[in-house]
Amino acid sequence: MKTTKSLGVFMDHQSANLIKFTEEPMQPTIIECKFTHQSKEESLAKNEKLMHNKEQQQQHDYYMQLCKVIKEYSQVLLFGPTNAKTELHNLLKLDHNFDNIKIEVLQSDKLTNNQQHAIVHNHFANMQF
Repeated sequence: MKTTKSLGVFMDHQSANLIKFTEEPMQPTIIECKFTHQSKEESLAKNEKLMHNKEQQQQHDYYMQLCKVIKEYSQVLLFGPTNAKTELHNLLKLDHNFDNIKIEVLQSDKLTNNQQHAIVHNHFANMQF
């Protein structure tokens, strides 16, 4: 029997909580986008085009960090309150390295860490045989 590695990713455009599906509760690993409100203000003061280019580049880097982690799993649940999860999902669909990974997207509100863990646990526990 093949062991499946499952991961829940609660995310927005600024940060992602990576929650491994295990029986015991774990602290999520956090990946953050480097484009902050302060860097936006600094770039905008110089040039609006520069700000948008910098934001797009740092958003892309953030998604690439997530892709490196997701590559290690066979099942992934992307969820969160913004459309960042859909943007990442569309990026993953374009890359054939992710063809064998089952990736699902779920809309959710803002959630506490306990609520995030519960969603990940319930989602993957119902998939196990």
